[in-house]
Amino acid sequence: MIAAKSRLDTWLGRFTMYRLILWVLGILVAYSMVLNVLGWLTFGIPEMLVHLVLCVGLTYLSNRLLAVVFRVRPHSESSLITGLLLYFLFWPAFGATDMAGVALACVLASVSKYALAFRGRHIFNPAAAGAFLTGLTGLNIATWWAATPAMLWLLVPGVLVVLYRTRKILMATVFLVAATGIITTELLSRGMTFGQALWQPLAQRPLLFFVGFMLSEPLTLPPRRWQQLALAAVVGVVFAVPYNLGFVANSPELALLLGNLIAFFLGQRGGVELVFKGSRALTPGSTEFRFEPQRPVRFAAGQFMELNLPHSGSDGKGRRRVFSMTNPPGAAEVTFGVGTAEPLSTAKKALLALSPGDTVSATAVGGDFLLPHDAGKPVLLMAAGIGITPFLSQLASDSGHRDTVVLYLAKSSAELAGTSQLEASGAKVIARLADGSAPPEFMHDAGTSRIDAGRLKELVPDIVEREVFVSGSPSSVDSLRAAARGAGARRVHVDSFAGY
Repeated sequence: MIAAKSRLDTWLGRFTMYRLILWVLGILVAYSMVLNVLGWLTFGIPEMLVHLVLCVGLTYLSNRLLAVVFRVRPHSESSLITGLLLYFLFWPAFGATDMAGVALACVLASVSKYALAFRGRHIFNPAAAGAFLTGLTGLNIATWWAATPAMLWLLVPGVLVVLYRTRKILMATVFLVAATGIITTELLSRGMTFGQALWQPLAQRPLLFFVGFMLSEPLTLPPRRWQQLALAAVVGVVFAVPYNLGFVANSPELALLLGNLIAFFLGQRGGVELVFKGSRALTPGSTEFRFEPQRPVRFAAGQFMELNLPHSGSDGKGRRRVFSMTNPPGAAEVTFGVGTAEPLSTAKKALLALSPGDTVSATAVGGDFLLPHDAGKPVLLMAAGIGITPFLSQLASDSGHRDTVVLYLAKSSAELAGTSQLEASGAKVIARLADGSAPPEFMHDAGTSRIDAGRLKELVPDIVEREVFVSGSPSSVDSLRAAARGAGARRVHVDSFAGY
């Protein structure tokens, strides 16, 4: 089971969130065409094809034109995703007014990325903003036709894959419980059976499409998990409770826009420009990159930052990548430790090609890989390879006040990164080096034996009393988490590095 999960994580890690959603939506578009041919949808194929070209083409072109006007580099994948979302939101039709409404929604969606933005970061989900504003004009109204039982056969697995990859399954569950509970209760009061009242919101209302492709958009979510869960509950209630305020009534797009606005005030508002200062080799297979932020960056030790790295010939992983910060909060520079062993992704090549003075945009800060608030709580930090990076930030900000044990797995002593920071932290550091080489004198040598539950219990006898944090590749994380559970650890937090 662990091996299968590791293989799935590694495979999904080859795709960025944007590329994965683009593929899933593309497959759903093709599936909708097949359903139409089979007679399960009522649209005509010509209408669907024209609708698809209109949504994707106009959104893509308007986004590129606006990027020229605002003198920024366009994010093509994002505009294509917005176009595909609008394809599923608006009814395919040949009516002049209907098509004008769809065209307006596409343009407004692109405009919202630049006009309804703060410090380079859009505030609202573009597709929802375009659909909502178009609805106010009366030209067209979003019907969210993806919410039809025939679409469920591929919609459900597609949504599950996206939520699993973005680690938003719990957030989606909170939203679905809140919204489905309210809608089901309302339908029961109208005389429906329980089965009918439960089936109707899940199969005939856009809850699944909404939570899988729109509510989970990372750029419009707050940074912390508890904030995301609270937001999901609020949006679920607003989504499901019927209301009419005169010129606006409840709609999925309005519920999402309200959630976007709340999220905006909870996190790092707006993007941050980072000026590249230089780099240095941490190990033969990893590099530290230093940047000076143009304004203060709010984050907690252990969190990550998403960087937008425009480069030609981008591979399937896209332009935006997530990296853990190694500097403590409040430092003058932002630093990242990045694995740079061959083969290199195109984004890592772009990082290595930076010259001092070049700028990079940071588009988001987030993550819940944080040490306990109680400084008296002992912890065990287990890192595999480049997984040491979030721990360097945590140890630098902890000032040696916490009872900390670090278990560091690496290929050799030469591949131990951040040794000076580890020594200065005062933590007990145990090194397990695969080649049997000797670690630095301040580290305890764990030998070369595999770290299973028994061995971990030998190395850290009081693991039951410690809160455990595991960071590294998906396969390493799964193996070490299982060992920690087997050794008696009660709370295990994980942070895996894949696909960047």
